[in-house]
Amino acid sequence: MTEPTEREAHPEGLGVRLNWLRAAVLGANDGIVSTAGLVVGVAGATGERSALLTAGLAGLLAGSMSMAVGEYVSVSTQRDSEKAALAVEWRELREQPEAELDELTELLAERGLSRDVAREAAEQLTERDALRAHARVELGIDPDDLTNPWHAAGASFLAFTVGALLPLLAIVCPPASARLWVTVLSVLAALTLTGWWSARLGSAPARPAVLRVVGGGALAMAVTYGAGSLLGAAGV
Repeated sequence: MTEPTEREAHPEGLGVRLNWLRAAVLGANDGIVSTAGLVVGVAGATGERSALLTAGLAGLLAGSMSMAVGEYVSVSTQRDSEKAALAVEWRELREQPEAELDELTELLAERGLSRDVAREAAEQLTERDALRAHARVELGIDPDDLTNPWHAAGASFLAFTVGALLPLLAIVCPPASARLWVTVLSVLAALTLTGWWSARLGSAPARPAVLRVVGGGALAMAVTYGAGSLLGAAGV
């Protein structure tokens, strides 16, 4: 009898891990595209390795910090909202326990339980831990596992940095005559991989996802290289 219970608990944890993994893939994709566009644009204006390295490092640090700060602010707001919702629920449980018991019964009945079974389940859940029961059934929140802004910020920073390192190394390591093509080809190959992986994680068709990601990255590099070439030709 324990085997089905373990199987039921598995998808929920798997879904959380897949969401984190999908966010990491998308963060890496952002790092690849934004940094590639930056260094290719600079390469259109100048071939000096020091200028390319400076621009690439600046883009990497600015982008990773921006991603980390943005994620921290966003997840902090979500966490504050979760705490506020739990506080309201706790107050309602103290002030009107019978009404909250009726509400939990209705929510369980809406999930397919008969009225009698829903009432019995609501009473048992309330007796065991009323706040946790209402948090999970009514609010969809696990009080023991609230979102962590520091974890989210660190994951975004790391994912963007890993993605940004590819175009940065590709533009500064090869000889001057091969820098541009090495960067473009390596970036397109990496975007193909991230596009395929993100589609796989979302159980979506891979071909459209890959074409969108690769097409967007190629367009970004073409636009920035064109702008850099024009500025370089103008002597700016």
